[in-house]
Amino acid sequence: MENRQMPSEGRFRTRRVVLLACVAGCAVLGGVLVLLPSGRPAGPAAPSPGAVAMAAVTAGVPAALPGLAELIDEREKRLRARPRDARSWAVLGAAYVEQGRRLADPAYYPRAEKAVRTSLAVRPERNTRALAGLAALATARRDFPAARRWGEAALKLEPRRWTTYPLLIDVYIGLGEHAAAERTLDRLTELRSGPAVLARAAAVHRDRGRREDAAASLADAAAGARTPPERAAYLERAGQLAWERGDLQDALRHFQEAVRLDPDQRAAQAGQGRVLAALGRTTEALNAYRVALTRQPCPRYALELGELYESLGMPEAARVQYDLLRERVRDAAAGGADEELVLGQFEADHGDPRVAVRGLRAEWHRQPGTEVADALGWALHRAGEPEQALRFAVRATDGDHGGGMRSAVYAYHRGMIERELDRYGAARRHLAEALRINPHFSPLHAPAARAASEALGEPPDEGVPEMDGEGGRAGAP
Repeated sequence: MENRQMPSEGRFRTRRVVLLACVAGCAVLGGVLVLLPSGRPAGPAAPSPGAVAMAAVTAGVPAALPGLAELIDEREKRLRARPRDARSWAVLGAAYVEQGRRLADPAYYPRAEKAVRTSLAVRPERNTRALAGLAALATARRDFPAARRWGEAALKLEPRRWTTYPLLIDVYIGLGEHAAAERTLDRLTELRSGPAVLARAAAVHRDRGRREDAAASLADAAAGARTPPERAAYLERAGQLAWERGDLQDALRHFQEAVRLDPDQRAAQAGQGRVLAALGRTTEALNAYRVALTRQPCPRYALELGELYESLGMPEAARVQYDLLRERVRDAAAGGADEELVLGQFEADHGDPRVAVRGLRAEWHRQPGTEVADALGWALHRAGEPEQALRFAVRATDGDHGGGMRSAVYAYHRGMIERELDRYGAARRHLAEALRINPHFSPLHAPAARAASEALGEPPDEGVPEMDGEGGRAGAP
């Protein structure tokens, strides 16, 4: 009897072991299924912020500040162990340039220069990455002649390296070489497509007065951007375009979305200040400017905030911002950066116009861009030299000789210079054009444009030629 029960007991134990094994297997499988929804294999781990910044820096697109800090730290550690890694030196230099640009801190630029030049010393031959890094650094410093020299050298080494072309487009626009910018864009679009290319196309379209094309290119660039900081940068530029055409709500929407995507997007924060001031939301405007300046003390933001305070009848608060502007210009010079343009714009209206003329003349001889032409023309007008002033104002607004960008500021400056010269018909047209392009273009100068336009009154009856102060038809060259 006992012997007959033994096989049954053994089978029971075997079944129990199998059952327990199945239960355990199901538990393990269940845990795996919990961790892997739908039973699909796990994808690759998300890249670190530093790796994302590395991809952005090497492609020449905006990177997040935390990622840049991580990338810089990682490259510095790597170079302590491998000091002859030319590529890492070049990447470190590019990261320093981007960090300095995003923080408006020129103290990063000497570090960037040291890193990139070390890359060239380690690998003096065919080091395209280092040459392009020097071009990017010179552009950030607003030294466009040097940027062209380095950028064209990089292009000569590797004509099919697409990331050099956007650098040169920025350089040619800064130098007022508009046809060269167009040709470079054509070559870039043959080599590459994508958000970064669209963004540079938008810059060329804006420079040539094709605002609708520029807006469409930026919309496509933002839609295709791969990271929030990149998309935010394109939205900020779209907001600037909307502001320039006087579309306040569209501009504000773009600026707000840019800040939401990237809280360190200070250009968009300052853009909000600009638009909110135009909408009469003064307290919000002041707060937006203050936040932008606290995190990115850019001299242009200080000028804009100072003029807003001045328009509100707060001269002491304005003076604080103007002192900050001068301090930041000095800091920029210590870092090898050129802020003569914004300093000249400030001096022309709020300081010594003669000082503005001297600085802007030197800037014009070195890099004769459209923005410099406009600033120099206005400084000459403010210094009591309207005949010379008109030459530069025409250069800034004439599509055949200048960039052709439709700017309310440029049109206003030309109209006021023509008014001073008694060219009343031309003055009336250009002042009306400024207010038509963007009736809110400046809290100080837009009211002055309206007052001057009203003082000029309506044009004479049709068929009666309006005469300028020298007996010729108004507006005649």
